[in-house]
Amino acid sequence: MKIVRVQYTTTQEYAATNSENINNVVKELRKINHPGIKYSTYLLPDGKTFMHFDQFENEEAHQFLMGLASFKKFSDELWASGLEVEPKLELLSLVASSEDFFG
Repeated sequence: MKIVRVQYTTTQEYAATNSENINNVVKELRKINHPGIKYSTYLLPDGKTFMHFDQFENEEAHQFLMGLASFKKFSDELWASGLEVEPKLELLSLVASSEDFFG
């Protein structure tokens, strides 16, 4: 299992576009229904800081996500947007959970 947390801050002007691009990634993931990907994104109270919390069955599932057209568009546009705070990526280790992830 691979768990990834990414946090970054966009400009206030770009936040709505970023949200739309994230929603397009989610729509594509829901359509595909890949069993090894759990993808979620949260907006912090400032309205422009995003936190992605993604869980993957394995590295191949992570690479699958990054290969999606919607994810590539999201990523390319995010980097071109002029971020206030660049993404900080953290790899997490599961200690315990009330949910079975990739049983």
